[in-house]
Amino acid sequence: MGSSHIPINLRLILVSGKTKEFLFSPNDSASDIAKHVYDNWPMDWEEEQVSSPNILRLIYQGRFLHGNVTLGALKLPFGKTTVMHLVARETLPEPNSQGRPHTAEASHSSHGDRHSKMVLCLWTF
Repeated sequence: MGSSHIPINLRLILVSGKTKEFLFSPNDSASDIAKHVYDNWPMDWEEEQVSSPNILRLIYQGRFLHGNVTLGALKLPFGKTTVMHLVARETLPEPNSQGRPHTAEASHSSHGDRHSKMVLCLWTF
């Protein structure tokens, strides 16, 4: 049996702390997982129900997974449960370089109003 047929057990954790386990194929992408979870939303997660699968995001080892990333690409261990966080978020941060700081700057200025700047520094390991 090829590794693409061995299911991967994911334990998804919501911000509220509620958890649920699901089985997926290594070929499933983060978008596939979000759609499956949305379509099979657990009864005990009713209070956290979201309006669309498009805003569900997976976090693995502190990093947001972009929609096209497959479980197989993450080289998850077969036969073990992998834990990921599931959050509702409209957009994702841009991917950055391994082990290097990523700085994002946002500026806002409108017709002579005060100019403000926000700098966010994220480290990845």
